[in-house]
Amino acid sequence: MERLNGKSAVITGGAAGIGLAIAQLFVAEGAWVTIVDRTQRDIDRALVQLREIGADSHGRTVGVVADVSVEEETHHYVAAAFKAFGRIDVLVNNAGTVGTVASIIDTDLAQFRRVLDVNVDGVLLGLKYVLPVMFAQKAGSIINMGSVASFAGTAGLAGYVTSKHALVGLTKTAALEAAPHGVRVNSVHPTAVDTQMMRNIEAGLSDDPEALRARMESQIPLGRYAKSQDVALLTLFLASDESTQITGAQYRIDGGRGASS
Repeated sequence: MERLNGKSAVITGGAAGIGLAIAQLFVAEGAWVTIVDRTQRDIDRALVQLREIGADSHGRTVGVVADVSVEEETHHYVAAAFKAFGRIDVLVNNAGTVGTVASIIDTDLAQFRRVLDVNVDGVLLGLKYVLPVMFAQKAGSIINMGSVASFAGTAGLAGYVTSKHALVGLTKTAALEAAPHGVRVNSVHPTAVDTQMMRNIEAGLSDDPEALRARMESQIPLGRYAKSQDVALLTLFLASDESTQITGAQYRIDGGRGASS
């Protein structure tokens, strides 16, 4: 349908999981895509997959190695995306980390801060450097990747839960600052998604990850984890011109879990 035809999108954490699914869908919908991730190996592997989507997709995809929690590297990936395509219409702040599963009593402060560095500072820095580009264009859409952990606690994941709660406040503040410039900022909040990150969480929370997964899925009214494609489709809507009156909103994609809270 080419719902993003001619638009330039930057996706952090774009080399795997939800980020890669978003990048694949965006390319299929006509976007120029810059993926940002931590290693060149992962980026190269993802670019191969993106460039298999269509005959013209090679010239519409680039990758940049960056740690989103480092200001100079964030400035670099934004500059690289702008240099490649001359504009930035969409930013998906998807890069994130769970950190070590531990009780608050056993939490290592350095590890706690590292989760906030990536999940909060990384979003802040993305906003800091992309918003001026979008303000100059008087248009743009930013989607921050939250979680159902943005609205409830989970024992053993203090850093992750704290960071995802903070993301809601950051999204709302950015939306208010960006609105006068025609730029929208929203957040997406999945339940457990069937990715490697979720496998790591299951292994950290239980000695029997398969039993834990079965129990968690039983608590989701629709009866299953979300798929990366489910999240990508919602992100596409928020990136597209179909959502031009939406900003400052939090979209749950949780299989109905929020209906009982």
